[in-house]
Amino acid sequence: MKKVSLKPDRLMYPRPIYLAGVKVGGKVNFMAVGGGGVANGEPPMLSMNIRHHQHTLKGVFETKVFSINIPSVDLIKETDYCGIVSGAKVDKVAACGFKIFYGKLPDAPFIEQCPVNLGLRVAHLLNLGSHTLVIGEVLETMVSEDCLTDGKPDPRKIKAMIYSQSPEQYFAFGEYLGKPHSIGLELKGKA
Repeated sequence: MKKVSLKPDRLMYPRPIYLAGVKVGGKVNFMAVGGGGVANGEPPMLSMNIRHHQHTLKGVFETKVFSINIPSVDLIKETDYCGIVSGAKVDKVAACGFKIFYGKLPDAPFIEQCPVNLGLRVAHLLNLGSHTLVIGEVLETMVSEDCLTDGKPDPRKIKAMIYSQSPEQYFAFGEYLGKPHSIGLELKGKA
């Protein structure tokens, strides 16, 4: 297969799209984040990159806690809106009709309409240049009851979205392919 060399870029596929929630000056704000990921297993930690000028980053520095809310494909307009406008200028909660609730962290707002909600405490902040890398320890995990199968989160019911940076596009989560740590067993012994 012939390869084409491109300029260095952040072409990670798939990239999750989620809504990071904070309080800034006591006001709830959500920002669409097109990327980030798992930073550690034990304790569970996630990472996200936020540009230095973003209103949401002020809330992260202010309270040292935040939420990650995984929207379903049904919330594509609201998710995109939260990536278009600044919470410093508009009330995104009112514009999107979000129902807010809280768990263990009083300054980490959750969106009821999102099937998955994670409450995080800031563990590390690292200035990387254009962005601040925020690493948060997951202290609370909530999943909508109707998105569980046998008591576990079911991606087919969660219906998460995926973000593509180049070209910029949203996609629905893909099809089931098989069980990890078993599909590759048929190659065992071939090397």
